[in-house]
Amino acid sequence: MTRDIVIAPSILAANFAKLGEEIAAIDAAGADWIHCDVMDGHFVPNISFGADIIKAIRPITRKTFDVHLMIAPVDPYIEAFAKAGADIITVHAEAGPHLDRSLQAIGALGKKAGVSLCPATPETAIEHVLDRVDLILVMTVNPGFGGQSFLDSQIGKIRRIRSMIGGRPIRLEVDGGITRDNAAAVAAAGADTLVAGSAVFRGNDSADYARNIGAIRLAAEAGRVPNLQQNSAPPARAVETALR
Repeated sequence: MTRDIVIAPSILAANFAKLGEEIAAIDAAGADWIHCDVMDGHFVPNISFGADIIKAIRPITRKTFDVHLMIAPVDPYIEAFAKAGADIITVHAEAGPHLDRSLQAIGALGKKAGVSLCPATPETAIEHVLDRVDLILVMTVNPGFGGQSFLDSQIGKIRRIRSMIGGRPIRLEVDGGITRDNAAAVAAAGADTLVAGSAVFRGNDSADYARNIGAIRLAAEAGRVPNLQQNSAPPARAVETALR
């Protein structure tokens, strides 16, 4: 199943002193979803924000709130994020002992359920919950900080998960170090939803963000074109050609 490319800017890279304005700017710039990275300083080595911030910014946009919970334990907090306005709630396969139960809890609250994998976690960790999820998120950096470099080792995992998904209506998302330079490669591997933080929030206003989002989207779409996927040229060269 081929789905439209979704670009989900991560507000972790936004200017928190004017977070509301930043969200309005990426909305106007063509963001498809708003990606909210929640970190607890325990499961990952950083602290970001919680359900109250999501509740506060929810009225600013009607775009899908894609909430990525990098917290452990996660089950006690799922309901709070659902009530705060999350549309998709993604939990980590590594964050608790009962992944199936966590995913059921998200669905019971009327939200779409996602599962995320850290770079060292094999795709086999989620093979028995595929019928519970609406989204699979592959971390292409080790979670905890924005601005990290993309891990090429995850391309094979993306490709294998795309094969596992088969015809299921599951979105395949990537998060970590995504730029216009690697968007084609992840899309060619099977990703259809790209999270980007630093690569989007470069510049000063909605016009700058629109150019950044557009460049990532164009690169990803180029990567999905069959003749580019089969081209012997390196993905970066093919994308450079497509962007001219």
